[in-house]
Amino acid sequence: MPIAKLTDGEIYYEEHGSGFPLVLVAGLGGVGSYWNAQLEEFSKHYRVIIHDHRGTGKSSRSKIAYSVEKMASDTLELMDILAIEKAHFVGHSTGAAVAQILAVEHPDRLDKIVMASAWTKADGFFRRCFEVRRELLLKSGPQAYVKATPIFLHPSWWIRDHIDALEKAESEVYGSNPDVDIMNSRIDALLNFDWTDKLHMIRNNVLVLGVRDDHLTPAYFSEELARAIPNSTLQVMEDGAHAASQTVPQEFNRIVLEYLQKETMQ
Repeated sequence: MPIAKLTDGEIYYEEHGSGFPLVLVAGLGGVGSYWNAQLEEFSKHYRVIIHDHRGTGKSSRSKIAYSVEKMASDTLELMDILAIEKAHFVGHSTGAAVAQILAVEHPDRLDKIVMASAWTKADGFFRRCFEVRRELLLKSGPQAYVKATPIFLHPSWWIRDHIDALEKAESEVYGSNPDVDIMNSRIDALLNFDWTDKLHMIRNNVLVLGVRDDHLTPAYFSEELARAIPNSTLQVMEDGAHAASQTVPQEFNRIVLEYLQKETMQ
């Protein structure tokens, strides 16, 4: 099992394919398997790296105050361990927040960036969504939290058509005994994240990829991000909800690869 030994923890990671590095960073669930629908296609063109965030999957279950900044430093340290000087970067939701930090603080380590289903900072709607999820976690328990999560992430038709696969994936992501304290702290990390006053400093080429029916990070967040980042391109998919990379993977993969390959040829 490939484990990267960080300064203060261990990160499970996988590599697929060869060529220029492409780092994929998942959202709040945190596990690299989120990207299973992308691996086959992306690895035809790139050396794809995925990992389980600290506190999730097979990585260290550190009892710390989680922050997106810590997630970003973990990702950068993983790149160092794997001798990746520069990479394309695709971040989904929380992974897109990681991308914002790295693009500001370490622009030379990133080439082309895709921020999918991203947000700028917690507003009233975003905060209300995560307050509801936190209430489920703390008062009804982790199983209720897990069962409710797809309602925030996936379209109704996708849940209907993939219920068996969804329940299997839930057991793989959260395990039989989820750590409530870590899950709660990771929610805090999202609610505390706000790098809006630094977005104008980003000079990398960025594709901001929103989804019209995303009901967790609505498309207006993508529009705000694209206005704030100088060298950005905004594209909004019509369907697929927050987890469009899973629910409509062919469209998602096509958009991302076209962007990366077009930019690479310039």
